[in-house]
Amino acid sequence: MTSPVPSLNRIRVGSAPDSWGVWFPDDPRQVPWRRFLDEVADAGYEWIELGPYGYLPSDPAVLAEETARRGLRVSAGTVFTGLHHGPAVWEKTWAHVADIAELTRAMGAEHLVVIPSFWRDDKTGRVLEDSVLTPAQWRDLTAQTERLGREVRERYGLRIVVHPHADTHIDSEENVGRFLDATDSGLVSLCLDTGHYAYCGGDSVKLIETYGERIGYLHLKQVDPEILAGVVAEQLPFGPAVGRGVMCEPPSGVPALEPVLAAAQALDVELFAIVEQDMYPCPPDKPFPIARRTRRFLRSCGA
Repeated sequence: MTSPVPSLNRIRVGSAPDSWGVWFPDDPRQVPWRRFLDEVADAGYEWIELGPYGYLPSDPAVLAEETARRGLRVSAGTVFTGLHHGPAVWEKTWAHVADIAELTRAMGAEHLVVIPSFWRDDKTGRVLEDSVLTPAQWRDLTAQTERLGREVRERYGLRIVVHPHADTHIDSEENVGRFLDATDSGLVSLCLDTGHYAYCGGDSVKLIETYGERIGYLHLKQVDPEILAGVVAEQLPFGPAVGRGVMCEPPSGVPALEPVLAAAQALDVELFAIVEQDMYPCPPDKPFPIARRTRRFLRSCGA
């Protein structure tokens, strides 16, 4: 007799434009936004992220109508930051954040995913700056991130969740721990992306168990360990690694998502778990069957 599948009743599953190969506001190799909305709903998801600002309609009335008639709701917006450069970049950062935060709030979402800037170009591999921050840059990163968390909360009522990401300064277990230990838990939470964390050598279950109160959001993703080994050996940038297929369809990669979801459920808080399988660029007919199979797999896990 098989054991019953546990009910992950605190996990709200969604998907994102990223799982349809969308990385940019406008790119002829990406699927049109209406097709994304149609297919993400048909695949069985109820929640989506905004993706790169400008890909989906930025008029909240239009976007609200388009999502509502497909039975979709927005869980978060996404912003890109280089806050380790200190106060000098604040005005430029805020100009980028404000429009996205406003649309995110207008759509009824409560989270803003914050992605740090890359230290090397994700397309060309050109090194843009040192991959290791100085102590002064760490202080700027943590102080400015706390400022962002405070401003976003006070002006828009949103909660920032910082996304550890390959080829950024918040990536490995060591750097994620250092960042969390140096920031105020009342202002800064984490978007744990299981694929990026595994890509950088981290253990998602261990992170959830160690820093549970800091986990504010999840991105569900897996890496192909064989492809990852080649990526590491060749020191490939993230973009070419994605093109090689380093991010793979669940449940064929690592980490196993069942224990990650179980650990998240054990936190006893409501959490979004947004599927993100990086596939840029990809054929337009590739994402939908994968998204449908992934949703079926997550249901088999109880989510």
